[in-house]
Amino acid sequence: MTHDEHSEARRATGRAAPSATEPSSIVVAGLGSEHRHDDAVGLVVAAFLSACFPDARDVGPIASPLDLLGLWDGARVAVVVDAVRSGAQAGTVHVVELSGLEGDGEVTSTHGIGVSGALRIAEAIGRAPCRVVLIGIEGARFDTGVGLSPAVASAVPGAVEMAAELLENGG
Repeated sequence: MTHDEHSEARRATGRAAPSATEPSSIVVAGLGSEHRHDDAVGLVVAAFLSACFPDARDVGPIASPLDLLGLWDGARVAVVVDAVRSGAQAGTVHVVELSGLEGDGEVTSTHGIGVSGALRIAEAIGRAPCRVVLIGIEGARFDTGVGLSPAVASAVPGAVEMAAELLENGG
């Protein structure tokens, strides 16, 4: 999904640009870049989720997990969607509960600091959401260009469904 398509999805759903001052019980954040092929999958899934859940606030696109600080404050649940590289088959969807992570375990990220690192910072300053769930879609292409690889594009509906079930069952 290009930046223009992402903006159009916001307009089509009647969603205003996000504001860090508006409280929301559900925050959805797509991490990534629309100009690095599969790295855009988080933006695509987040746009679908915010269209399905009118009470969800899409705070993306987010370039770095640190950008979540201030945007997810006070949320009952924050769903963060990102492309990942774990060695699994492209298109594999991973769901990781980040709330209450013990120790120094860091979820692998293509960003300098991962989402769990941003969560630890938010917890330290008393601004963390109650619950954070990371949905990672295994990417294949991260080079410069637009458009998802076929395996990642075919994983989008399943990732949206997994996230929707999580939110429908109490987040």
